[in-house]
Amino acid sequence: MKLYQYLGCPYSAYVREEFSKMGLIAGKDFELVEARRGTPGREEVVRLGGKNQVPFLVDGDTQMYESRDIVTYVRQKLAS
Repeated sequence: MKLYQYLGCPYSAYVREEFSKMGLIAGKDFELVEARRGTPGREEVVRLGGKNQVPFLVDGDTQMYESRDIVTYVRQKLAS
C-alpha cells in the first residue's frame, strides 16, 4: 500500500493516526509518499487518480482519495 500525503494536511494526519492505532508502521506495512504541491508525489497522484487531492491510497488496483474511505478500506482489509 502507498499513502500519498503531506504533513500539513489534516486529512492526511487523520489517516496516519488511524493507521497507527491499527498497528500499521510506515515503511513496513505501507509506504508514505510526500505529496505536497509541487512534488513528484503530487504529480503521481494526479497522473494515477486524476485529482489534485490528498490523502490518496493505492493498494494494487484499488485507488481512493477520501480519508474516511481509506481508513474504512484498510480496517476491512486487516479484518479479512
